[in-house]
Amino acid sequence: QVQLVESGGGVVQAGNSLRLSCAVSGLNFSNYRMGWFRQAPGKEREFVAAISRTGGSTYYANFAKGRFTISRDNAKNTAYLQMNSLKPEDTAVYYCAADFTTFITVTTKIADYDYWGQGTQVTVSS
Repeated sequence: QVQLVESGGGVVQAGNSLRLSCAVSGLNFSNYRMGWFRQAPGKEREFVAAISRTGGSTYYANFAKGRFTISRDNAKNTAYLQMNSLKPEDTAVYYCAADFTTFITVTTKIADYDYWGQGTQVTVSS
């Protein structure tokens, strides 16, 4: 059974940092590119960041560039999202997702991802 379990969310003040983790089990992690998405109340789910199978390629939404860093540890079957300089508009449920691929590429498309976690709440107060 495939499981993606996010952790690390919480309530922080603006300007602070959080590190989200996504622990993956039930699949060969190194065969999957990973992505982080978020969904704020009343809004559609949106792309945040993505990383290739090997970790050599990454891609960020414009709002995440320079503040967020995606990474992965294939030995630990875990993906991470380091979020710095958080803003109230970053408040959302954050989801990790996995997509099987034979290519060393990233994808920003929700429809490409095969498996999703349950999400972790991030709340940034002003």
